[in-house]
Amino acid sequence: MKISFYINGNAHSIEADGNTPLLWVIRDVLDLKGTKFGCGKAACGACTIHVDGEAVRSCSYSAKFAEGKNITTIEGLSAGDSLHPVQQAWIEEVVPQCGYCQPGFMMATAALLEKIPNPTDQDIDDNIVNICRCGTYYRMRKAIHRAAEIKNANI
Repeated sequence: MKISFYINGNAHSIEADGNTPLLWVIRDVLDLKGTKFGCGKAACGACTIHVDGEAVRSCSYSAKFAEGKNITTIEGLSAGDSLHPVQQAWIEEVVPQCGYCQPGFMMATAALLEKIPNPTDQDIDDNIVNICRCGTYYRMRKAIHRAAEIKNANI
């Protein structure tokens, strides 16, 4: 089936089985490797992307549902040479340990900050439910608060 969508601001039209998880279209067809495969069950969040601004687990999102949508992956989170506030905060707080799950966490955080510009710890607990095997949750929480500061200072 032919599927047309925008990814990171660029128009794409691909031929794929509509039931193929969007994750595999992103990684294998479009060669964008920042979005990671974690569990394949939409539980861990390593594959989180934005579809029309909403955080979505791409491992369980069929490619056919991407038709006509605006998709953002970690590669498209920043604007040109300027880091997104979440990326800047992740660097400042030295969040990653192994780093594998971090693109998904950053995408989930960016979506959260669009809805809740100054999240409380409870907001973070309620909305950022990705899994990190390295246990960098403390640094991520600090980075989420820092990203909110950076984002709000730029408004």
